[in-house]
Amino acid sequence: MLMSQIRWISFSGRALATVALMTTGGFLLHAQTASPSGTSSVQSVSAQEPIFEQTAQANGGELYSTSNAEMSGVADGTTQVASNTVPAFHFLDAMQYGGGRQRYGRPKYRGGNTNADGSPKWDFYVGAGFQMPVGTQFNYATTGWGFAGGGGRMFNKLAGVNLEFNYDHFGMTGAAVDYYSGLYGDPSNTNGFGGNVHVWSLSLQPVINLKAGEGWGAYVTGGVGFYHKVSNFTLPQQQEYCDPYYGFCEGYIANANIDHYTSNAPGFDGGFGFTYKISRFANERFFAEVRYTYMLNTYKPGLTVANAPTYTGNNLFPQNSQRTSYIPVKFGLRF
Repeated sequence: MLMSQIRWISFSGRALATVALMTTGGFLLHAQTASPSGTSSVQSVSAQEPIFEQTAQANGGELYSTSNAEMSGVADGTTQVASNTVPAFHFLDAMQYGGGRQRYGRPKYRGGNTNADGSPKWDFYVGAGFQMPVGTQFNYATTGWGFAGGGGRMFNKLAGVNLEFNYDHFGMTGAAVDYYSGLYGDPSNTNGFGGNVHVWSLSLQPVINLKAGEGWGAYVTGGVGFYHKVSNFTLPQQQEYCDPYYGFCEGYIANANIDHYTSNAPGFDGGFGFTYKISRFANERFFAEVRYTYMLNTYKPGLTVANAPTYTGNNLFPQNSQRTSYIPVKFGLRF
């Protein structure tokens, strides 16, 4: 019994000595990092404080930092110890701004076919529709059909200029056909005498977008160019077709030009249109537009009702050289 008590006392003593030794070591470790005045000189670097140089020191394996204050010489001579916390790395920020540093300024757009404001550099369009003759100088024609196409350079999303081709075809009024059928030897117009007028043009067309964006848009356009006008008189005639491979021929009846007149002139037009963008992810837009077209033809004297009994010239249709005006309406696609 006595021996058991002695062993218990010996074990308890060793345990107490171990606890005392650990406590003493803790106090000594704290004393090494404590300042003589009792205030701690170990300061973690604030997240707002810029760190210009960070160097690993061999003194105890601790990481020291040199800040603006230390570079200029701090009076108290204290040394700031950098925090062991590593700033978080954001992959998307690094990809967008280059290493996490945000950069401000004008956005950059890729591709050689895009303007600085993100709009396409090139404009192309095709369309078709009808046109109505206006004015007494074009009172022998009827409403017809036509088509157009063009393309050009857009300087930004608001302004550009296009090179455009137009073809506009008109019929002739019944009064004009009846009158000229007699002049060409068919007074009662029993043989199918007819006539038509067409105008083709090549012009420069500046365009201004009044509203451009998603959905509906609007624009104005107008330009100048070269206009070529042709008037044809036709009569059904016997035609013959011969096959070049098999060598046989067959006849058929078709309208053939028996006379025509031409006139070249400068001209201009102007109008407005509306667009509808098909998708926010595409550049294609439907458009509908209306214009007024005027041709500065030079009049060439010829046959008229007043001089018909005495006229001996060969210009039987001087109206072709009269000044010409009409209103074309086109529908199509811009892309």
